Amino acid sequence: MNEVKKWTEERPSNIALIKYMGKKDKALNIPSNRSFSWTLDHLKSTVQLELYDGSEDRWEPLESDFPFELSQVGKDKFLNHLKRIKEHFKISEKFIVRSCNNFPSDCGIASSASSFAALTAASFKACGDLASQKIDHVEMAKMSARGSGSSCRSFWPGFVLWDEDTVGPVASDLGKLKHMVVIVGGEAKKVSSSEAHKKVESSLLFNGRTQRTETRLQLVLDNLNPQSWEKLYQVIWAEFWDMHVLFETSTPHFSYFTPETFRVLSLLRKFWETHADGPIVTMDAGPNVHLLWRADQEELGEEFYQSHLKGEWTVLSDFARIGFDRV
Repeated sequence: MNEVKKWTEERPSNIALIKYMGKKDKALNIPSNRSFSWTLDHLKSTVQLELYDGSEDRWEPLESDFPFELSQVGKDKFLNHLKRIKEHFKISEKFIVRSCNNFPSDCGIASSASSFAALTAASFKACGDLASQKIDHVEMAKMSARGSGSSCRSFWPGFVLWDEDTVGPVASDLGKLKHMVVIVGGEAKKVSSSEAHKKVESSLLFNGRTQRTETRLQLVLDNLNPQSWEKLYQVIWAEFWDMHVLFETSTPHFSYFTPETFRVLSLLRKFWETHADGPIVTMDAGPNVHLLWRADQEELGEEFYQSHLKGEWTVLSDFARIGFDRV
C-alpha cells in the first residue's frame, strides 16, 4: 500500500505598523505605498496539502481551538492561489488542502496574511518535491503576495518592509517586542480587507494618502530605538487612525470600530498619560486592538493587563505569564 503524501507548513501573522491601503495593480496585488510590519510569531496558520486522485483541488478545515469554515469566495481564492503555484511549477496533481489558525479569523488579526503565507509555503514544498525543484525563499514570499499582499511580510521575523518588488527584514535596536491583541469582537467582519482596499479610493482623503504614509514610514525607520519609543507610539497611532478615517469617509462609509474598541483605546491613552510610557498601539482592518511592548516593559504590560483587560476581554499574547487568555 502506497503511503499518502502530505506536506505541512505553518507561518505567523504580522501586524502592519505602516499600512498599505489601495492598490496600483489589483490583479497583481501591487500596493499603493510601502508598508512596514512586526511579525507575530505566536499567532499562526497551519496548512496541510495531501496528494489525492480527485478531479480537482478541494479545501477542508483542520481541527483547531478556533474552528472556521471558508465561504465559497474564500475557498475559491485559496484554491486559485494553489493553482497559480502549481502552474508556476508546471505540475497538475490534485490536493486536499486543509488549514486552521490558532486565533480567530477575519476579525482584524491578519489571518489572511498568515494563512496565505502558510498555503504558499506548503504549496512550494509540495510542488517543489513533485517537480524536483529547489525553493527560493524570496521568490516564495513574492508569490505569496499574489494571493494576499500582506502575506509576503510573514516570511521573516521581526520588522519587515515591503516595497512592491522587494520585501525583507529591517534591523533595529529594539530587540524582540512582546505582543498583545485585545479581542473586542471575534466575529467575521462584514467588509473584507480586499473590499476595503477598493472602497477607500472613494474617500476624498485618499488623495495624499501615499505621501502621508511615506512620511510616517521614514519617521519610523529613523526612530527604531528605545530612546524614540514615544515618538514611534505617536506616529503609529496617527497611522492607524488615518486608515480608519478612510473607511469612515468612503462612499458609502463603513467602520470596524465598536464601542468596546473606543473603550480600549481610551484606556491606553490614559495609561500613557499616567505613566509617560506604554505600548505601541495599532489596529488592522477590524475592531481588535494590537499592543507592542519592549521586553523591558513586561511588568508594565502585565500591569495594564491586570488593571484593565483581565476578565473584561479575551487577550492573546506572547507574555510568559499571560499567554492565550480565555474569557
